[in-house]
Amino acid sequence: MSQAFRILTALVAGLVLGIVLAKYAPDAGLTLLSVTKRIGGAWLHGLQMVIVPLVVALLVIGIAASAEAARAGRIAARALIAFVVILWFNTILSAFLTPLLLRLFPLPTEWATALRASLSKAGTAGQVPSLGDFFDKIVPTNIVDAAASDAFLPLTAFAMVFAFAITRLAPAPRKTLLDFFQAVADAMVVIIGWVLVLAPVGVFCLAFGVGTETGAAAFGALAHYIAIVSTLGVLVLLSAYPIAAIGARVGIGRFARAVLPSQVVAVSTSSSLATLPTMLRSSEALGAPASVSGIVLPIAVAVFRATSPAMNLAVALYVAHLTGTPIGPGQLAAGVATAAITTMGSVSLPGTVSFFASVAPVSVAMGVPIEALGLLVAVETVPDLFRTLGNVTMDVAVTATIAARDRGDAPAQPTDTEIDALPG
Repeated sequence: MSQAFRILTALVAGLVLGIVLAKYAPDAGLTLLSVTKRIGGAWLHGLQMVIVPLVVALLVIGIAASAEAARAGRIAARALIAFVVILWFNTILSAFLTPLLLRLFPLPTEWATALRASLSKAGTAGQVPSLGDFFDKIVPTNIVDAAASDAFLPLTAFAMVFAFAITRLAPAPRKTLLDFFQAVADAMVVIIGWVLVLAPVGVFCLAFGVGTETGAAAFGALAHYIAIVSTLGVLVLLSAYPIAAIGARVGIGRFARAVLPSQVVAVSTSSSLATLPTMLRSSEALGAPASVSGIVLPIAVAVFRATSPAMNLAVALYVAHLTGTPIGPGQLAAGVATAAITTMGSVSLPGTVSFFASVAPVSVAMGVPIEALGLLVAVETVPDLFRTLGNVTMDVAVTATIAARDRGDAPAQPTDTEIDALPG
């Protein structure tokens, strides 16, 4: 039985038991609820305690690796520029589309009211910034204080600057620092792995509380959440087709046929890394030589996930919608910046770990409660499928585009007539 299936089973069992006890044995349900809330909260705190060091360490490693790759050659530099542009564009798009989707397809009022009453008891996470605070606090005055207060926006700004500074050091101290942060990241992942062993218990306890206090509305809300967040992944996936058509100068039909084998492997494995060999063949079918795809695709798998910032921001906005947390321009700007930057550091993590490491900083930066993430991770399997599909499709589109641009910049080869006309 996979971990994802165990967590999902615990979610359903907790919700069903909570609903049944609330209806037929409310006194017993309230007694049990006083225990399960503490257990679920302790499990969630176990995940929260490693997020700050993990995110900072992964950001330093990811951005330093990206800077090194950019200096390694023209093709790598072009790929990284394309990745950054796409990540920011998708994140900004999500900032507009997610609220629009929630207005067009709102959660039924009775469900939203019940869930809001349950989740609002957790309070809000972090300090909600105004638009002025966004500009005032994006550069930290005290990095230790920022870390202690979970101020992820200034933390990410510092980590980004620090990572670029590391790349300017001599090889020996640069390697020492990167090895240190890699060790920190590895240790945090080990701790998260230990905490996730208890994930079925923690999710069961959190789900029991929601089921007791909200009833069957929880099931409808989870289905609604899956639909909204997955839609953002689908939109990113679909955007890869015009990118390939315009950037790589190939027909959409040809691109669809070439990328289909990679999409099939992505669906069956839910892993961009496992899809890499098939993506190489898809890129070759679109005219990308191995000299280009052999550089772009490994970098893409290592540091680029086209869907992550858009979908991570969508998760935070959805939780804000559930809990009634107001999101103004300052909060939205903080979420966009945090989502776009932190995605460069979480791409090498397993799916469950990546969910917390990617979404929690965005939620905290926006002042959105993160307690709901303990429930949402249980149904992340479906959105994660669209994450992988979108990532793989965009990776191939960018590779084909870089290859087309590289061919356009190549010096023209002399014709036979021009060679014959040369002296001697």
